[in-house]
Amino acid sequence: GASGQMEGTCLQRISFAVFVCYLEGRAAPGDQGDDMHNDVTAEEALRAEDSRYAAQMGGDFAALESLYGDELVYFHSSGVVDTKVSFLELLRTGTTKFHRMTRHENTVRVYGSVAIITGRGIFDVTARGQDIRLEQLFHAVWVKRPAGLQLVSWQATRLLPKA
Repeated sequence: GASGQMEGTCLQRISFAVFVCYLEGRAAPGDQGDDMHNDVTAEEALRAEDSRYAAQMGGDFAALESLYGDELVYFHSSGVVDTKVSFLELLRTGTTKFHRMTRHENTVRVYGSVAIITGRGIFDVTARGQDIRLEQLFHAVWVKRPAGLQLVSWQATRLLPKA
């Protein structure tokens, strides 16, 4: 009857819409599509964060050049804001030196090729000749690109000692 015709027409429209999405290179609902190789995993993001910590502590500037995205915005807990170029300069000149970097209580949220890590960190740093232990809340935004994961944003908030 009439309801069977409507159901058939709806199925044809849905099938056509799925076909058009396929032709346009988009994934149909519930399908990973061809973009799956661009998706980042939580594990990849945490490994990249650990690699960055190791490179910052070890002065591995070649690794940092590739780990930092060109558009990096680095918000320090002091309120100072750096770019990739200015932050690398602080590290190269020894103005800022990371001695120990640890993270805990991490959460990773993944949105396709973007991963956002939030957590707590303890960082032992020498900044402008002063040794500091920073206990911070942070978020790090990583983007998966053809060359690998890159940090594009860092924001840290210093935690005050508990009274």
